[in-house]
Amino acid sequence: MNLHTIETGLFKLDGGAMFGVVPKSIWQKSNPADTNNMCTWAMRCLLIEDGDRLILIDTGIGNKQDEKFLSHYYLHGDDTLEKSLAAKGFSKEDITDVFLTHLHFDHCGGAIVREGEKLVPAFKQAHYWSNEKHWDWAVHPNDREKASFLKDNILPLQESGQLKFISDQEGVEFQQDFKVRFAFGHTDAMMLPQLTYKDHTIVYMADLLPSIGHIPLPYVMSYDMFPLQTLKEKKNFLEEAAANNYILYLEHDSINECCTVQQTEKGIRLKDTLKLADL
Repeated sequence: MNLHTIETGLFKLDGGAMFGVVPKSIWQKSNPADTNNMCTWAMRCLLIEDGDRLILIDTGIGNKQDEKFLSHYYLHGDDTLEKSLAAKGFSKEDITDVFLTHLHFDHCGGAIVREGEKLVPAFKQAHYWSNEKHWDWAVHPNDREKASFLKDNILPLQESGQLKFISDQEGVEFQQDFKVRFAFGHTDAMMLPQLTYKDHTIVYMADLLPSIGHIPLPYVMSYDMFPLQTLKEKKNFLEEAAANNYILYLEHDSINECCTVQQTEKGIRLKDTLKLADL
């Protein structure tokens, strides 16, 4: 198995929304905001090269939405999904599987592209993976979350015939050395890939832990549907991660690719930051 970091660009979200009840005077020390109170975030995907499979975890926001929609998120940076794949020697046609942690637009927008008047899968040869519980949640969204579940990103997957579901049983194996964890606080049945790689355990954190700035337990996003559930899931996971020296792969941290955590007198805190290339 080989792992490749895939950067898809940067965007901005409101700092207050990203840190919930934590005051700006505290969170801005790790995530400084601009004059509009917006902070910069990554949309970092992961490419897994394993035998005859090339698995892409999440796809970033894509570029098919209209200018008005994209203007709300201030897309910037030089990286794109296509450029990052090409830098690793691959193209979209090489991808065999697209594993979507959940169906919020900043995680699955790049899964679908616009060709003329049609919306079609960006990865023609790939199976797209979700789970039935989360899929049902996304296609029948609640009023608070529906702005994150765009039909343009979701329904074409089903119409294409390329959509597949995996079991929502905790610890289910997607393939060898690739297990799936589930979290239910941010959105229902979000999937977190857990990989065994070079004698390390690497967990792709999706939105359970967006950045190192979110390591302290109260730092829970206002975007989370069930923040007390997130708090419980985060506490249990971070204690496990500290005890076992897991490497946490950070999807939204614009500076830090991976980190480890440790138990301290103040609770779980950052231990080290690193890159996959360091392993």
